[in-house]
Amino acid sequence: MNRAALVNQIRKKKSFLCVGLDTDPNRIPKHLLEREDPVFEFNKAIIDATKEFAVAFKINIAFYEAMGPLGWISLEKTLNSIPENVFTIADAKRGDIGNTADQYAKTFFQTYPFDAVTVAPYMGRDSVQPFLDYLDKWTIVLGLTSNKGSADFQMNDLKNGRKTYEQVIYTTAEWGSADNLMYVVGATKAESLKTIRAELPNHFFLIPGVGAQGGSLEEVVENGKNEEIGLLINSSRGIIYASNGQDFAEAAHAAAKSLQSQMASYVG
Repeated sequence: MNRAALVNQIRKKKSFLCVGLDTDPNRIPKHLLEREDPVFEFNKAIIDATKEFAVAFKINIAFYEAMGPLGWISLEKTLNSIPENVFTIADAKRGDIGNTADQYAKTFFQTYPFDAVTVAPYMGRDSVQPFLDYLDKWTIVLGLTSNKGSADFQMNDLKNGRKTYEQVIYTTAEWGSADNLMYVVGATKAESLKTIRAELPNHFFLIPGVGAQGGSLEEVVENGKNEEIGLLINSSRGIIYASNGQDFAEAAHAAAKSLQSQMASYVG
């Protein structure tokens, strides 16, 4: 999906909501466990319940890899059930070089045709470029994350006066463009988000951490919004686990609708 199509969906739905499918088999409602593929059945119900409010779905690859071959089957079925006009993200956080990076890019852009994939840029340009070589695909670079451990390295001061995360973001921005590069910026880092937006006025940011992790939607929008919104706000647990009973899909619908209604006022 190209930038114009993504922006069109944001304006049409008056939403910049990304629903995270971090599906844990241990948290699936018990009545689904008798199905042949409980994970897919759960995901399909969540997708159907939230697709009118979501402009993106983010599949957290780790939850599917952990299930072995059956997990990859569930993942493929889930991906195929997402409407074509909805942006798809493989949250894989891959980071390697050479032929290995080439194969990771092939995995998530060809074998499983996602629109975007998250990558860890620690090994430098060699670990990012193979993803950028795909037309109308997006590379989402880990910029500034919302976990406590982000302070261990990302916030370190460098000799040039920048923080490590700033150096990562501003260097990688030179490798692509606002049409194929996004950045993960945690919602709990709202003040830093303002600085990043000033440096990168046109890029999209994928924002985790609103809700369950304490991030504020209002602060994120205030510090990160641009003329095209330029934000994808991810919510995983707050939506998909809004209920663990028979009404889980209805509860997910209500949770997604609530977030979308808050976002609508920011979309012109």
